[in-house]
Amino acid sequence: MAQNGRHALKNKPITTLSLMHLSILGMPGSGKTTLGQALAQHFNWRFLDLDAEIVARAGQAIPAIFAEHGEANFRQLEADALRAVVARPGPLVLATGGGTPCFHGNLNVLNSSTFTLWLDVPVAVLARRLERGGAARRPLLAGAGLQLAAALAETLAARQQFYSQARLRFAETREPLAALLPALAQAGFPAGAPV
Repeated sequence: MAQNGRHALKNKPITTLSLMHLSILGMPGSGKTTLGQALAQHFNWRFLDLDAEIVARAGQAIPAIFAEHGEANFRQLEADALRAVVARPGPLVLATGGGTPCFHGNLNVLNSSTFTLWLDVPVAVLARRLERGGAARRPLLAGAGLQLAAALAETLAARQQFYSQARLRFAETREPLAALLPALAQAGFPAGAPV
């Protein structure tokens, strides 16, 4: 179901556990961390960035993990961290990495143990944000240079099949929290929480 062309709700069963965690999916630069922190503050829930969890567990920055151990090792660390995080009790807002849902059955884990939200941001907006220095910190985009928008479009094309399986798709607005809260309430998330 779509409302005002900004978000769409998937008709998927909602479990009690999925109402205890909200996970945000989306491309690098989509604002998952920023929106996640705002949602966590609004609901008075914990916020966790999966990339920060991986760094804490590995004792290395993500670019160093990629450089020294490769993407396959990083993806395994990511899958392990995700499973540990979603098993934690208590309500949590989780910002995932851009590629998290695309590997090791992570999307199934996310959809079965969290309420998934796809933060869908146009490639032109992503490129503008990442051109300000964000691309250099992201191993899969670091070498894109002037081809950043093309690299983002190609990456989104490959990942969209995963992102589109989120329970709720939300397109960026100027006031994302104010626009997102009614969409979450309409989707039944979180049960009993004030909006």
